Amino acid sequence: MADQDKAAVIEVLNLYGLALDAHRWDLFDRVFTEDVTAEFGPAGAAWTGLAEFKRSFAEFHLQLDSHQHTMMGHLVHIDGDTAYAFSYGNWLLVREAAEGGPSWSGTGWYDDELVRTDGGWRIRRRVCRLMAWSGNPLVPEPNAEHNPDMKTNVLREHSEAGKVAYLNAISAK
Repeated sequence: MADQDKAAVIEVLNLYGLALDAHRWDLFDRVFTEDVTAEFGPAGAAWTGLAEFKRSFAEFHLQLDSHQHTMMGHLVHIDGDTAYAFSYGNWLLVREAAEGGPSWSGTGWYDDELVRTDGGWRIRRRVCRLMAWSGNPLVPEPNAEHNPDMKTNVLREHSEAGKVAYLNAISAK
């Protein structure tokens, strides 16, 4: 059962990237809970509630000509009906009209808390942190709540400060 749960959680994490890049905001219903809390450092914003999160991400990503989000290195810890997941992400954003070049690439991590629902595993809390970036910082232009933050983060520092939920969950055992 634990392996099936881990596989199901990884499927949800990967579905996020596909849903985002395909602009299939309806698929976010299969990824997040209705009361999701999503804190995205690279966006310089946080949201509470799926409807607001979907609306804001749709508005921001419609400003881009293309984007690709790659999810990898998944680690999953199951604790009953709660799961903690940690994964790395690469993000490529393209906006042809951006002065200074059309692309921006970022890399970082996602630290997620998921819950088992009647519809399967869903992310209840997501923290996304930017580790490094290159390219044109004007590509991810501000839009509505999005105020792109190019501040980079060091995972070791977040770990030492006890700010990584996945590490806290596996350390508690």
